[in-house]
Amino acid sequence: MRALVVYCHPVPESFCAAIRDTAVDVLKARGWEVRLLDLYAEKFDPVMGCDERRSYNDQAPQDPALKPHFELLNWAEAILFVYPTWWYGLPAMLKGWLDRVWATDVAFKLPAGKGRIKSLMTHVTKVGVITTCGAPTWWSVVVGQPGRKTLLRGMRALCATRCRTFFLAHYLMDASTPQTRAAFLAKVRGKLERF
Repeated sequence: MRALVVYCHPVPESFCAAIRDTAVDVLKARGWEVRLLDLYAEKFDPVMGCDERRSYNDQAPQDPALKPHFELLNWAEAILFVYPTWWYGLPAMLKGWLDRVWATDVAFKLPAGKGRIKSLMTHVTKVGVITTCGAPTWWSVVVGQPGRKTLLRGMRALCATRCRTFFLAHYLMDASTPQTRAAFLAKVRGKLERF
């Protein structure tokens, strides 16, 4: 299995970094081929410019910096997102990556005229999300969990028909303790060993 781990956090020593490292270690121990995409470390530009937006419906973005990202999407059979939930959703850097990389002629083809889009991501059979969240579980559910829905409904819809998904969140992150963080990393290990 070829797994792309998409990691998005600006602080190198964050708990999300520990989650990332745990995830990569478990997947490699299972014999998976893993590629890590660290959006902040590579200084990914999440901003879609005017010309890119004007041609968005007609062709893949022409920015040469995006080509390696397109290649990673084409390579991956599984995608694991690791990020902090901020204001109930994705960090701007990750949202910008989706905007610019999951693009026309990369993740999908638009029909001429009316009709349904055609997925170009049917080779992806697994999508996972591991996140941290300052809010409690109940409040995140009340708000609607927009980050979860973006990835596991919106983006997953472009993947294989029977694509398997999972979502893990360490809620109340701002009040976490070494014990809650260790327990969560154990949960991450267990989930990825079965994924």
